[in-house]
Amino acid sequence: MQTTDYTLEIIKELQRTANLINEVKVEMLVDGILEANKIFVAGAGRSGFMAKSFAMRMMHIGLDPYVVGETVTPNLEEGDLFIVGSGSGETKSLVSMTEKAKSLGATIAAVTISPNSTIGSLADITIQIPAQAKSGEKAGNETIQPMGSLFEQSLLLLYDAIILRFMEKKSLTSNTMYGRHANLE
Repeated sequence: MQTTDYTLEIIKELQRTANLINEVKVEMLVDGILEANKIFVAGAGRSGFMAKSFAMRMMHIGLDPYVVGETVTPNLEEGDLFIVGSGSGETKSLVSMTEKAKSLGATIAAVTISPNSTIGSLADITIQIPAQAKSGEKAGNETIQPMGSLFEQSLLLLYDAIILRFMEKKSLTSNTMYGRHANLE
């Protein structure tokens, strides 16, 4: 296969995966973002990069997001939203963070391959992205891609779609957001 053929196959996988995501659950997350005092995001590895991208876009639309583990992250309190992206739903550091956030009274949103995982079970809102786990365990949605790539890509696209939905609900435009873009470069 040519590189562009691989690209086209990845796009097909992403479209198939997006069609399997529960829109009602996603809308619950959008509403949770609208209602939250502060928003915290977490993820490990590539899922963590997707969480940071999501936090950046939330800042661009005027929200108050924080990435767990950064030095400027404030304390989490009741009325806050904790969004965790974890394919397995079992990453030990993320399980620990989720348990702590739950004990502090935050609303928990999990985006995962495994809704019955520890993190999925702790969540108030669980969104399943049906993708192959990085272990190669079959999830009914096959991929040509290695490890958790399909989950991680779908996670980024879902986060970007949530931003678009929020923009629609708040009548925001790209021009509005651009005013919040970093300008110290």
